[in-house]
Amino acid sequence: MNATKSVVAIAALCIALCSTASYSKEHKIVLIHGFQPQQLISDGDVTASGQNYWKGYWDNLSDARIDWPSYERIEGKIATDYVWPKLKEFSQSNFCNPGCIFVTHSTGDLVARYIIENQETWLENAGLAPLNIVATFDIAGAGGGSELADLAVSVAQGTENWTFIIEAALEAWLGGDLSDEMGVLHDLKVNNARQLAPLPDARIPRLRFVGDASEYLGVTSPFIKGNDDGVVGTHSSCGGNRQGKYGSCSAQVAFNGKLSNQGDAVSGFMPYHYPMLMGEDYSHGSLLEPEQEGKVTAASNQQSLLSGQSVHFETYTKASGWWLWKSNYLYVQNSTNDSMSTLIYDAIPN
Repeated sequence: MNATKSVVAIAALCIALCSTASYSKEHKIVLIHGFQPQQLISDGDVTASGQNYWKGYWDNLSDARIDWPSYERIEGKIATDYVWPKLKEFSQSNFCNPGCIFVTHSTGDLVARYIIENQETWLENAGLAPLNIVATFDIAGAGGGSELADLAVSVAQGTENWTFIIEAALEAWLGGDLSDEMGVLHDLKVNNARQLAPLPDARIPRLRFVGDASEYLGVTSPFIKGNDDGVVGTHSSCGGNRQGKYGSCSAQVAFNGKLSNQGDAVSGFMPYHYPMLMGEDYSHGSLLEPEQEGKVTAASNQQSLLSGQSVHFETYTKASGWWLWKSNYLYVQNSTNDSMSTLIYDAIPN
């Protein structure tokens, strides 16, 4: 075989291997994206926007997506016109028979909770089999709402005085001026989010992956309770059962991995919500990207799925400092090189 043919053969092999990458996991991976503020200004193509949302890392590794528009409400057209058709399609094709893992980001966490609460009833009423959802992997989850949504709605309704600081925070988050269209922002208000399908009967484990850095130069953080990733507070992303000013998902480890008592940690969680990884250098958006942003620690390094398999992260401890100032730090193996999303994907059972 000459050099040219060898290159062609190698390229063909690479294409074949890459094309099957999304099918290398035993469970099907379904993506549910988060709030897309640009859709409040211009509707756009919902499917194209959904694909673009995940293009950094997850899109080529997934088996399906549930796309939805931010200009609608979860209990309204998001459920009837976008979620239901996908659930019906999944059931009719037995798509989730091997087990589905929903990978969510931000408000996708809240959409997934609404699905978990209702999918069995909806499908059975249509004469279809419920989906076999074995877990959700909630990245920067907004299931507990965001104080930024409260702020945006209050400003739009004239119940909050407009200031330069508020303007800077909302423009940083929304990427432009506040529009008259609120859509899912109403659902993202903290009280509204926490009242939406708060106690699903299904015992589906909800694994949480959390950041603690802002991508907006900190301008949004003064409006968010506790530690935050620039958009949602730890009370939401960790899966806390109430809003509060929390500093960690774990009482034993800080966001930077330091093993010590965390007096301001989340003390109670929503049912079946399990904090897994935390990264102090990851922001709301960078948690989805392929770039490594710093070492990652583990609030918990193992959790079982409904399928009986488990998600496991290898960890190690490292001492730092000297004598009285010596401290131990807990880190996730390979987090010095791999991104948070890479660590999450690699932990999904094969």
